Amino acid sequence: MKRGSTLSGLIVLMTLTGLFSAAEAADDWPTFRGPNRDDRSTDKGLLKEWGNDGPPLFWKEPASGLGTGYSGVAVAGDKVFTMGDKDGSCFVFALNRDTGKQVWESKIGKSGAYGGYAGPRGTPTVDGQMVYALGQNGDLACLEVATGKERWKKDFAKDYKGQKGGWSYSESPLVDGDKLIVTPGGKESTVIALNKSTGATIWKGVVPPNGDSAAYSSVVITEAGGVKQYVTLLGNGVAGFAAKDGKFLWRYGEAGNRFGGNTANIPTCIVADKDHIFACAGYGRGGALIKLSATPGGGVKAEEVYFNKDLNNKHGGLVQVGDYVYGGRDDQPKPYCAEIKTGKIVPGWDAKNIKTKGGNSVSVTFADGHLYFRYQNGIVALVPATPDGYKEVSSFKIPKGNGPSWPHPVVVGGKLYLRDQDLLWVYDVKQK
Repeated sequence: MKRGSTLSGLIVLMTLTGLFSAAEAADDWPTFRGPNRDDRSTDKGLLKEWGNDGPPLFWKEPASGLGTGYSGVAVAGDKVFTMGDKDGSCFVFALNRDTGKQVWESKIGKSGAYGGYAGPRGTPTVDGQMVYALGQNGDLACLEVATGKERWKKDFAKDYKGQKGGWSYSESPLVDGDKLIVTPGGKESTVIALNKSTGATIWKGVVPPNGDSAAYSSVVITEAGGVKQYVTLLGNGVAGFAAKDGKFLWRYGEAGNRFGGNTANIPTCIVADKDHIFACAGYGRGGALIKLSATPGGGVKAEEVYFNKDLNNKHGGLVQVGDYVYGGRDDQPKPYCAEIKTGKIVPGWDAKNIKTKGGNSVSVTFADGHLYFRYQNGIVALVPATPDGYKEVSSFKIPKGNGPSWPHPVVVGGKLYLRDQDLLWVYDVKQK
């Protein structure tokens, strides 16, 4: 073969390999609420309705042996990752994506029950060859994706004097470039950035004057006000920290009629657009749209656009689709759709118009024009994402329910993942 032909062949091979890698990345869900932390899948060509027993199973049997807990799943490459308590310890599990068979398990700390609920609550985060996981006791571990071998580990209590809530730590770590962002809470390390490779501290961000406790939310990224920043819902309000150095930028909602002093602040914030953050909480609180704007000297100011008590959400999260936000009302099986710019619930989604066999709270994700609602009693419903009204086109019940069904559904690579305590069910939702 001539040298020019060889070079051309290599270029073609490299191009095809690059395209294949990009396709693989598009089929990954590497962290809680997906790659953009918005619970919006990019999948297309999915089923528009299911049979009475739901879509067909992809794994013939659910993966089992995952222990007790409420962790969701991360899906990356040829593996699925989740967490659970068993035999007195908290584990991270890696499963084969095609078969559901366990590839490895890695103990990261002790087991534990808080607020009457046992097991970890966070979802692992996959980044390249590493996976990061936070146990309910504040054990943060960096593990090798291939083997589960521990690279480094931190203890929020011992290393950062962390301050947690009554249900303990529930966060899913955030990877941003070379940094790992997590929330120990407290007056010394409210939010911190670690070197993702070594675990070394890059900076510590503190809410003045005395910090704030970690809540049950996970960090999101925005560049509102012209400043790249990390935003999270803490124990007593929403706060923003400069990505560069952890400088505290702003806080919203510390009053008792907003998020301050609440029983539990849980939902992850939504980056509504480049200048706005949507935040909400349950236990009778509500939802707010926050406008962020630049101030002299590189600061950021937070202003309330609206606060609506009807936009409460306990722990199922909300998803923004176009100009609307969809999610559940506290412990009621009554999802709502609201205009995100105004906070007004659209008439077709009034509580009286919601008809479902679902019970209590509901978690949600979005894919290919539809909302996937997962109710606490195990009912999973397929609903078009439209402000015209709530209409279940299909629904089914997760088999062998082992308790409250709280982990968010995940739709990626044409598959629907539903974690239910010790079990993980995977359904094929791709059109044939």
